[in-house]
Amino acid sequence: MATDTAATLTLTINGEPRRAPPGSIADLVRSLGLDPAKVAVERNGEIVPRSTLAAVQIADGDLLEIVHFVGGGQDDDTWTVAGRTFRSRLIVGTGKYKDFAQNAAAVEASGAEIVTVAVRRVNVSDPKAPMLTDFIDPKKITYLPNTAGCFTAEDAIRTLRLAREAGGWDLVKLEVLGEARTLYPNMVETIRATEVLAKEGFLPMVYCVDDPIAAKQLEDAGAVAVMPLGAPIGSGLGIQNRVTIRLIVEGAKVPVLVDAGVGTASDAAVALELGCDGVLMNTAIAEAKDPIRMARAMKAAVEAGRDAYLAGRMGTRKYADPSSPLAGLI
Repeated sequence: MATDTAATLTLTINGEPRRAPPGSIADLVRSLGLDPAKVAVERNGEIVPRSTLAAVQIADGDLLEIVHFVGGGQDDDTWTVAGRTFRSRLIVGTGKYKDFAQNAAAVEASGAEIVTVAVRRVNVSDPKAPMLTDFIDPKKITYLPNTAGCFTAEDAIRTLRLAREAGGWDLVKLEVLGEARTLYPNMVETIRATEVLAKEGFLPMVYCVDDPIAAKQLEDAGAVAVMPLGAPIGSGLGIQNRVTIRLIVEGAKVPVLVDAGVGTASDAAVALELGCDGVLMNTAIAEAKDPIRMARAMKAAVEAGRDAYLAGRMGTRKYADPSSPLAGLI
């Protein structure tokens, strides 16, 4: 195909700018080394029937998505919450960073597709002050408004109603705290808030105690995901009760994500090894001496933990079992 700029069209193919000569979509697909009979094409938001690929002509400025089937593997090991599918099993927070730029760099390094965001009053004295959305694009990263700092069901519900009005979000993170010293959830208020929010069309992912019974009650109340704590928020103590986390995973029909208490990469790996669908963290990355490097470490740990879970770990034994047989020694 010719490469003369004057004779080519400007296109965006799978998110990347490209130039191509005039012709049909089938011609374009072939020029990319693909078989038109084995791909699906979307042009400017509308699917082009495969039978018409040779007849439909590309035009300057076209936005094209070209997809095909690929083999399975970790890259296709996705998880779904409330009908929304994600590849990354790591959710990160947006607090405690030195500035928004560092926060954005950590999110990118982590590979996270979801970030939790607190709902706070606008600084009316300086309305042009930088905002998180200036650094982390909500069109590219899913914002998960949360109710951090709420101690009653009423406050949490009010906060999320405002969040939905501000950004249109219905997928939200609910937490209703019991008291300030431990930041443990008040489960009575949490369940009550979950019921109200679910009836109002919200899709609440809910922070809870590491209790299989409470987790099931939340699921029955309308939670689209349950998020048991590994240890107190911001403590960095790691997962303190693996038994109950595993029981929650075994009994849940919605995604289970460890939320709170992660301190280092091995803690994140444990969460995934237990069968959790993901893990949420903030302080472990934000308060690391090198947040960007820690974000990369957490990404790798989550992937390793998930692989270990899918692989199926060896059984534990009370006594040694030699890798090489002892019989026949010289």
